Amino acid sequence: MRAIVHAGSSGLEGLKYQKAADRTPGPGEVKVNLRAAGINHRDLFLMAARTNQDAPLILGSDGAGVIEAVGTGVVDLPIGAKVVINPCIGWDTLQPVPDVPQIVGGPTDGTLAEAILIPAKNAYPKPEYLTWEEAGVLPLAALTAYRALFTRGRLQPGEHVLIPGIGGGVATFALLMAVAAGARVSVTSRSEVKQQRALALGARQAVDSHSNWNESLHGEPVDLILDSIGPSTLGQSLEVIKPGGRIVMFGASSGDRLEFPARSLFFPQASLIGTSMGSSEEFGEMLKYIELHQIRPVLDRVFAVQDTASAFRRMQQGEQFGNIGIRI
Repeated sequence: MRAIVHAGSSGLEGLKYQKAADRTPGPGEVKVNLRAAGINHRDLFLMAARTNQDAPLILGSDGAGVIEAVGTGVVDLPIGAKVVINPCIGWDTLQPVPDVPQIVGGPTDGTLAEAILIPAKNAYPKPEYLTWEEAGVLPLAALTAYRALFTRGRLQPGEHVLIPGIGGGVATFALLMAVAAGARVSVTSRSEVKQQRALALGARQAVDSHSNWNESLHGEPVDLILDSIGPSTLGQSLEVIKPGGRIVMFGASSGDRLEFPARSLFFPQASLIGTSMGSSEEFGEMLKYIELHQIRPVLDRVFAVQDTASAFRRMQQGEQFGNIGIRI
Protein backbone atom coordinates (compact mmCIF):
# COMPACT_ATOMS: atom_id res chain seq x y z
CA MET A 1 0.00 0.00 0.00
CA ARG A 2 0.97 3.68 -0.18
CA ALA A 3 1.05 6.07 2.74
CA ILE A 4 2.26 9.43 4.03
CA VAL A 5 5.42 8.47 5.92
CA HIS A 6 7.51 10.77 8.11
CA ALA A 7 11.21 9.90 8.29
CA GLY A 8 14.72 11.28 7.87
CA SER A 9 14.10 14.87 8.98
CA SER A 10 12.04 16.91 11.40
CA GLY A 11 9.11 19.04 10.29
CA LEU A 12 7.39 18.94 6.92
CA GLU A 13 10.64 18.08 5.13
CA GLY A 14 10.34 14.56 6.51
CA LEU A 15 7.04 13.87 4.73
CA LYS A 16 6.99 11.45 1.82
CA TYR A 17 4.22 9.69 -0.07
CA GLN A 18 5.61 6.22 -0.59
CA LYS A 19 5.07 2.47 -0.37
CA ALA A 20 4.61 1.05 3.12
CA ALA A 21 4.22 -2.45 4.52
CA ASP A 22 0.77 -3.95 4.05
CA ARG A 23 -0.12 -6.23 6.97
CA THR A 24 -2.97 -8.57 7.88
CA PRO A 25 -5.00 -8.15 11.07
CA GLY A 26 -4.07 -10.16 14.14
CA PRO A 27 -6.43 -11.51 16.82
CA GLY A 28 -9.04 -8.91 17.79
CA GLU A 29 -7.97 -6.54 15.02
CA VAL A 30 -9.59 -5.28 11.85
CA LYS A 31 -8.11 -3.87 8.67
CA VAL A 32 -9.83 -0.69 7.49
CA ASN A 33 -9.57 0.36 3.86
CA LEU A 34 -9.48 4.14 4.38
CA ARG A 35 -11.57 6.47 2.26
CA ALA A 36 -10.79 9.75 4.02
CA ALA A 37 -8.66 11.08 6.87
CA GLY A 38 -8.04 14.30 8.74
CA ILE A 39 -5.03 16.20 10.04
CA ASN A 40 -4.52 17.90 13.40
CA HIS A 41 -2.07 20.26 15.10
CA ARG A 42 -0.92 17.18 16.98
CA ASP A 43 0.65 15.92 13.73
CA LEU A 44 2.63 19.16 13.40
CA PHE A 45 3.91 18.87 16.98
CA LEU A 46 4.96 15.26 16.38
CA MET A 47 6.83 16.13 13.18
CA ALA A 48 8.63 19.04 14.85
CA ALA A 49 9.84 16.78 17.68
CA ARG A 50 11.01 13.88 15.49
CA THR A 51 14.63 13.52 14.29
CA ASN A 52 16.43 11.54 11.61
CA GLN A 53 17.11 8.89 14.26
CA ASP A 54 13.42 8.03 14.68
CA ALA A 55 11.82 5.09 12.91
CA PRO A 56 9.51 5.88 9.97
CA LEU A 57 5.96 6.73 11.08
CA ILE A 58 2.68 6.91 9.19
CA LEU A 59 0.95 10.02 10.51
CA GLY A 60 -2.75 10.72 11.04
CA SER A 61 -5.20 10.16 13.88
CA ASP A 62 -8.51 10.69 12.08
CA GLY A 63 -10.04 8.38 9.51
CA ALA A 64 -13.05 6.55 8.13
CA GLY A 65 -13.36 3.66 5.72
CA VAL A 66 -14.57 0.13 5.02
CA ILE A 67 -13.69 -3.08 6.86
CA GLU A 68 -11.46 -5.06 4.48
CA ALA A 69 -10.41 -7.96 6.71
CA VAL A 70 -10.86 -9.15 10.29
CA GLY A 71 -8.65 -11.09 12.68
CA THR A 72 -9.60 -14.11 14.73
CA GLY A 73 -12.16 -13.47 17.43
CA VAL A 74 -13.87 -10.59 15.60
CA VAL A 75 -17.50 -11.54 15.05
CA ASP A 76 -19.52 -8.32 15.04
CA LEU A 77 -17.82 -6.39 12.23
CA PRO A 78 -18.59 -7.84 8.79
CA ILE A 79 -16.43 -7.27 5.73
CA GLY A 80 -17.71 -4.17 3.96
CA ALA A 81 -18.98 -2.40 7.09
CA LYS A 82 -18.54 1.39 6.96
CA VAL A 83 -16.72 2.61 10.06
CA VAL A 84 -15.19 5.67 11.70
CA ILE A 85 -12.05 5.18 13.80
CA ASN A 86 -11.73 6.04 17.49
CA PRO A 87 -8.05 7.02 17.64
CA CYS A 88 -7.59 6.57 21.43
CA ILE A 89 -6.32 3.06 22.10
CA GLY A 90 -6.89 1.40 25.46
CA TRP A 91 -8.84 4.21 27.18
CA ASP A 92 -12.18 2.50 27.58
CA THR A 93 -14.07 4.30 30.38
CA LEU A 94 -14.12 7.75 31.98
CA GLN A 95 -12.03 6.54 34.90
CA PRO A 96 -9.20 5.91 35.31
CA VAL A 97 -7.59 8.50 33.02
CA PRO A 98 -4.38 7.07 31.50
CA ASP A 99 -1.08 8.85 32.10
CA VAL A 100 -0.49 9.23 28.37
CA PRO A 101 -3.22 7.88 26.07
CA GLN A 102 -1.97 5.82 23.14
CA ILE A 103 -3.11 7.55 19.96
CA VAL A 104 -3.27 6.26 16.40
CA GLY A 105 -0.67 8.10 14.32
CA GLY A 106 2.01 8.21 17.01
CA PRO A 107 3.32 5.98 18.46
CA THR A 108 1.40 3.49 16.24
CA ASP A 109 1.00 3.98 12.49
CA GLY A 110 -1.87 6.23 11.54
CA THR A 111 -4.58 6.98 9.03
CA LEU A 112 -2.76 8.82 6.22
CA ALA A 113 -2.56 5.56 4.30
CA GLU A 114 -4.61 3.29 2.08
CA ALA A 115 -5.30 0.99 5.04
CA ILE A 116 -4.78 0.68 8.80
CA LEU A 117 -4.94 -2.05 11.44
CA ILE A 118 -6.82 -1.15 14.63
CA PRO A 119 -8.42 -3.02 17.54
CA ALA A 120 -11.93 -4.05 16.50
CA LYS A 121 -13.44 -2.16 19.45
CA ASN A 122 -12.04 1.09 18.01
CA ALA A 123 -14.15 0.80 14.85
CA TYR A 124 -17.58 2.45 15.18
CA PRO A 125 -20.43 2.55 12.65
CA LYS A 126 -20.08 5.56 10.37
CA PRO A 127 -23.00 8.02 10.71
CA GLU A 128 -24.89 7.48 7.48
CA TYR A 129 -25.68 11.15 6.88
CA LEU A 130 -22.00 12.15 6.79
CA THR A 131 -19.90 12.07 3.63
CA TRP A 132 -16.63 10.15 3.73
CA GLU A 133 -14.71 13.41 4.03
CA GLU A 134 -16.89 14.60 6.92
CA ALA A 135 -16.56 11.27 8.73
CA GLY A 136 -12.82 11.25 8.07
CA VAL A 137 -12.16 14.49 9.98
CA LEU A 138 -14.56 13.72 12.82
CA PRO A 139 -12.77 11.59 15.43
CA LEU A 140 -10.09 13.44 17.41
CA ALA A 141 -11.46 16.99 17.19
CA ALA A 142 -15.07 16.02 17.92
CA LEU A 143 -14.03 13.73 20.80
CA THR A 144 -11.86 16.46 22.35
CA ALA A 145 -14.65 19.04 22.03
CA TYR A 146 -17.26 16.70 23.50
CA ARG A 147 -15.17 15.85 26.57
CA ALA A 148 -14.16 19.49 27.09
CA LEU A 149 -17.76 20.73 26.94
CA PHE A 150 -19.70 18.04 28.74
CA THR A 151 -17.44 15.77 30.82
CA ARG A 152 -14.96 18.35 32.06
CA GLY A 153 -16.90 21.58 31.43
CA ARG A 154 -20.27 20.29 32.71
CA LEU A 155 -22.12 22.53 30.25
CA GLN A 156 -25.78 23.25 31.04
CA PRO A 157 -28.44 24.67 28.70
CA GLY A 158 -28.63 28.46 28.80
CA GLU A 159 -25.06 28.97 30.00
CA HIS A 160 -22.73 31.46 28.34
CA VAL A 161 -19.77 29.77 26.64
CA LEU A 162 -16.72 31.61 25.30
CA ILE A 163 -14.42 30.03 22.70
CA PRO A 164 -11.26 32.12 22.13
CA GLY A 165 -9.50 31.78 18.78
CA ILE A 166 -12.31 30.27 16.74
CA GLY A 167 -11.21 28.53 13.56
CA GLY A 168 -9.58 25.23 14.45
CA GLY A 169 -11.29 21.87 14.26
CA VAL A 170 -11.92 21.40 18.00
CA ALA A 171 -13.16 24.97 18.40
CA THR A 172 -15.64 24.72 15.52
CA PHE A 173 -16.97 21.38 16.81
CA ALA A 174 -17.33 22.94 20.27
CA LEU A 175 -19.29 25.84 18.78
CA LEU A 176 -21.70 23.51 16.99
CA MET A 177 -22.12 21.21 20.00
CA ALA A 178 -22.64 24.07 22.48
CA VAL A 179 -25.27 25.72 20.25
CA ALA A 180 -27.05 22.35 19.94
CA ALA A 181 -27.04 22.07 23.75
CA GLY A 182 -28.86 25.39 24.08
CA ALA A 183 -25.87 27.45 25.23
CA ARG A 184 -25.24 31.08 24.35
CA VAL A 185 -21.89 31.05 22.55
CA SER A 186 -19.41 33.88 22.08
CA VAL A 187 -16.14 33.56 20.15
CA THR A 188 -13.01 35.59 19.55
CA SER A 189 -10.81 35.85 16.48
CA ARG A 190 -8.32 38.27 14.95
CA SER A 191 -9.99 37.60 11.59
CA GLU A 192 -13.21 39.37 10.73
CA VAL A 193 -13.93 36.64 8.16
CA LYS A 194 -13.72 33.97 10.87
CA GLN A 195 -15.90 36.07 13.16
CA GLN A 196 -18.59 36.27 10.50
CA ARG A 197 -18.40 32.54 9.77
CA ALA A 198 -18.83 31.77 13.47
CA LEU A 199 -21.92 33.98 13.61
CA ALA A 200 -23.35 32.12 10.63
CA LEU A 201 -22.86 28.82 12.54
CA GLY A 202 -24.85 30.04 15.53
CA ALA A 203 -22.49 32.09 17.69
CA ARG A 204 -24.32 34.94 19.39
CA GLN A 205 -21.29 37.25 19.56
CA ALA A 206 -17.96 37.35 17.74
CA VAL A 207 -15.32 39.81 18.96
CA ASP A 208 -11.78 40.78 18.08
CA SER A 209 -9.25 38.73 20.05
CA HIS A 210 -7.17 41.88 20.66
CA SER A 211 -10.07 43.88 22.06
CA ASN A 212 -10.96 44.25 25.72
CA TRP A 213 -13.15 41.17 26.11
CA ASN A 214 -15.06 42.55 29.08
CA GLU A 215 -16.08 45.60 27.06
CA SER A 216 -16.72 43.65 23.84
CA LEU A 217 -18.98 41.20 25.70
CA HIS A 218 -20.76 44.18 27.31
CA GLY A 219 -19.78 43.05 30.77
CA GLU A 220 -21.72 39.77 30.50
CA PRO A 221 -19.89 37.19 32.61
CA VAL A 222 -19.02 33.80 31.12
CA ASP A 223 -19.92 30.45 32.68
CA LEU A 224 -17.53 28.28 30.66
CA ILE A 225 -14.43 29.09 28.59
CA LEU A 226 -12.80 26.55 26.26
CA ASP A 227 -9.19 27.64 25.83
CA SER A 228 -6.73 26.12 23.35
CA ILE A 229 -4.36 29.10 23.35
CA GLY A 230 -2.95 29.34 26.88
CA PRO A 231 -0.69 32.13 28.15
CA SER A 232 -1.77 34.90 25.76
CA THR A 233 -5.48 34.56 26.57
CA LEU A 234 -5.68 33.32 30.15
CA GLY A 235 -5.50 36.82 31.65
CA GLN A 236 -8.49 37.97 29.60
CA SER A 237 -10.33 34.76 30.44
CA LEU A 238 -9.90 35.33 34.17
CA GLU A 239 -11.28 38.84 33.79
CA VAL A 240 -14.56 37.68 32.20
CA ILE A 241 -15.17 34.37 33.96
CA LYS A 242 -18.24 34.31 36.19
CA PRO A 243 -17.78 33.61 39.93
CA GLY A 244 -17.74 29.82 40.17
CA GLY A 245 -17.14 29.52 36.43
CA ARG A 246 -14.95 26.98 34.62
CA ILE A 247 -12.01 27.44 32.28
CA VAL A 248 -11.23 24.21 30.40
CA MET A 249 -7.84 24.08 28.65
CA PHE A 250 -7.12 21.60 25.84
CA GLY A 251 -4.19 23.28 24.09
CA ALA A 252 -1.35 25.75 24.44
CA SER A 253 -0.68 27.28 21.03
CA SER A 254 0.87 30.41 22.58
CA GLY A 255 3.25 28.51 24.88
CA ASP A 256 3.37 26.21 27.89
CA ARG A 257 4.23 28.53 30.80
CA LEU A 258 1.32 30.24 32.56
CA GLU A 259 1.69 33.25 34.81
CA PHE A 260 -1.28 34.97 36.44
CA PRO A 261 -2.25 36.54 39.78
CA ALA A 262 -3.43 33.75 42.08
CA ARG A 263 -6.15 36.04 43.44
CA SER A 264 -7.75 36.23 40.00
CA LEU A 265 -8.45 32.50 40.30
CA PHE A 266 -9.32 32.02 43.97
CA PHE A 267 -11.33 35.20 44.63
CA PRO A 268 -13.98 34.36 41.98
CA GLN A 269 -13.61 30.68 42.99
CA ALA A 270 -13.10 29.77 39.35
CA SER A 271 -11.96 26.32 38.23
CA LEU A 272 -9.03 25.84 35.84
CA ILE A 273 -9.48 22.39 34.30
CA GLY A 274 -7.29 20.41 31.92
CA THR A 275 -8.52 17.97 29.29
CA SER A 276 -7.22 16.09 26.27
CA MET A 277 -8.92 13.72 23.84
CA GLY A 278 -11.31 11.23 25.52
CA SER A 279 -12.36 7.68 26.31
CA SER A 280 -14.16 5.08 24.21
CA GLU A 281 -17.21 5.66 26.39
CA GLU A 282 -17.19 9.35 25.41
CA PHE A 283 -16.52 8.53 21.76
CA GLY A 284 -19.74 6.52 21.61
CA GLU A 285 -21.64 9.28 23.41
CA MET A 286 -20.21 11.87 21.01
CA LEU A 287 -21.40 9.92 17.97
CA LYS A 288 -24.91 9.63 19.45
CA TYR A 289 -24.90 13.37 20.18
CA ILE A 290 -23.91 14.48 16.69
CA GLU A 291 -26.42 12.08 15.11
CA LEU A 292 -29.19 13.30 17.41
CA HIS A 293 -28.50 16.91 16.40
CA GLN A 294 -27.40 16.09 12.82
CA ILE A 295 -24.15 18.00 13.36
CA ARG A 296 -21.86 18.08 10.34
CA PRO A 297 -18.15 18.91 10.58
CA VAL A 298 -17.09 22.24 9.12
CA LEU A 299 -14.81 21.25 6.24
CA ASP A 300 -12.24 23.92 5.52
CA ARG A 301 -10.69 22.18 2.52
CA VAL A 302 -10.09 18.64 1.28
CA PHE A 303 -6.70 17.69 -0.22
CA ALA A 304 -5.68 14.58 -2.17
CA VAL A 305 -3.45 12.35 -0.05
CA GLN A 306 -0.40 13.05 -2.22
CA ASP A 307 -0.86 16.78 -1.39
CA THR A 308 -0.81 16.25 2.37
CA ALA A 309 2.22 18.51 2.81
CA SER A 310 0.22 21.40 1.34
CA ALA A 311 -2.58 20.63 3.78
CA PHE A 312 -0.17 20.85 6.71
CA ARG A 313 1.25 24.15 5.41
CA ARG A 314 -2.27 25.59 5.39
CA MET A 315 -2.72 24.49 8.99
CA GLN A 316 0.69 25.88 9.99
CA GLN A 317 -0.23 29.29 8.59
CA GLY A 318 -3.48 29.41 10.56
CA GLU A 319 -5.59 29.87 7.44
CA GLN A 320 -8.17 27.19 8.18
CA PHE A 321 -11.70 27.51 9.47
CA GLY A 322 -12.85 24.08 10.52
CA ASN A 323 -11.23 20.75 9.73
CA ILE A 324 -8.83 19.95 6.91
CA GLY A 325 -9.64 16.67 5.20
CA ILE A 326 -7.52 14.23 3.21
CA ARG A 327 -9.09 12.16 0.44
CA ILE A 328 -7.45 8.72 0.27
